[in-house]
Amino acid sequence: VCKYVAVELKSAFEETGRTKEVIDTKYGFLDGKGSAVKYTQSDIRLIEVTENICKRLLDYNLHKERSGSNRFAKGMSETFETLHNLVHKGVKVVMDIPYELWNETSAEVADLKKQ
Repeated sequence: VCKYVAVELKSAFEETGRTKEVIDTKYGFLDGKGSAVKYTQSDIRLIEVTENICKRLLDYNLHKERSGSNRFAKGMSETFETLHNLVHKGVKVVMDIPYELWNETSAEVADLKKQ
């Protein structure tokens, strides 16, 4: 879990670090003074990034053909990619789960998010 949280934090900071946006803080509560803060250096950026980490973890899928921490990765697993290709070619594939649920979040990924 720590590995994927760190990967997603790094990725989110890289994505949000490209902006030149400036936050105007000239609305001081008592004295009316303030200054401008770069978004990339702001507390708001940190808050926004951390609030979205759990949602980003739902982009992962379980790749049972891999071992260790590499079992979780973005994108469709080789197994499901093969099964989808067979279905699109007209082959009848029978599994324990209905076709409509093939792309739903797996219990393992939901547990990763929960942790």
